[in-house]
Amino acid sequence: MSPVGRIQREQGIVGREAELRLSLAVLAAGRNLLLEGPVGVGKTTVALAVCRHLGRRAVRVDGDERFTESRMTGWFDPPLVLKRGYGEESFFPGPLVQAMREGSVLFINEMNRMPETVQNVLLPALDERLIVLPRLGELRAVEGFQVVATQNPVEYIATGHLSEALRDRFEHVALRYQDEAEERAIVARDTGAAEADLIGLAVAIVRTTRTHEKIRKGASVRAAAGIVKLALALAGGDDGRRGGDPTGDAVLREAALTALATRIELKDEEETDLASMIAEIVDSVKKKA
Repeated sequence: MSPVGRIQREQGIVGREAELRLSLAVLAAGRNLLLEGPVGVGKTTVALAVCRHLGRRAVRVDGDERFTESRMTGWFDPPLVLKRGYGEESFFPGPLVQAMREGSVLFINEMNRMPETVQNVLLPALDERLIVLPRLGELRAVEGFQVVATQNPVEYIATGHLSEALRDRFEHVALRYQDEAEERAIVARDTGAAEADLIGLAVAIVRTTRTHEKIRKGASVRAAAGIVKLALALAGGDDGRRGGDPTGDAVLREAALTALATRIELKDEEETDLASMIAEIVDSVKKKA
């Protein structure tokens, strides 16, 4: 069995043959990997699956706009500095320093949500495999140090552009939405549901949001899994008031509205009635089924 086949089987990944193969090649070549794609397409899953397959420890960082340079490299603890002075005993290494000292993979989730000042800290580590720590001096990375990062497209809220200098240090692998059959398989895996009709409707509803004229950003397969779970709960009476067919109009509309409300972005929120629009999508999908 191929390495990609083993990853798929052992880690339960559906599809993604090309993306896994390219990611493995990048790390095997000793390069740094940047995975880019919309929310919910499995960037983190692919990144960590490849690291596990190669037996590489991943030191994880989740990017956000409040992340600072000292959180990335490390900081001195003031009470310990008063006791012992500036030295290794009073220094708490950040994830970059941990990964460099161990020869591990530094995994940065949503790197383009970090401030540019933090991104710049990575440049010497990526380029020269070296950083300078104030009061401690130079730190050279142990063999095996690499960076794997993910990013959402820049049109997403709270994301920005990576600098040209930083992008130049990475090999790029794009992840797009998977085909309908693979998305059905993912929903079946993630929900444990056996209702093929319901799964098919949920996936079709979500896929419709990606091309709808009133929606700027559609939903990922996560929303389809949410629709399935909610519809089954509503039909089973787990809401305390309703039971019946999970593919029934009222149940499916309610499940879709609940699952999609936080996962889509409208082009004009003031002019669009969300509940009516989602009801129209559900009805349209059911007519085509």
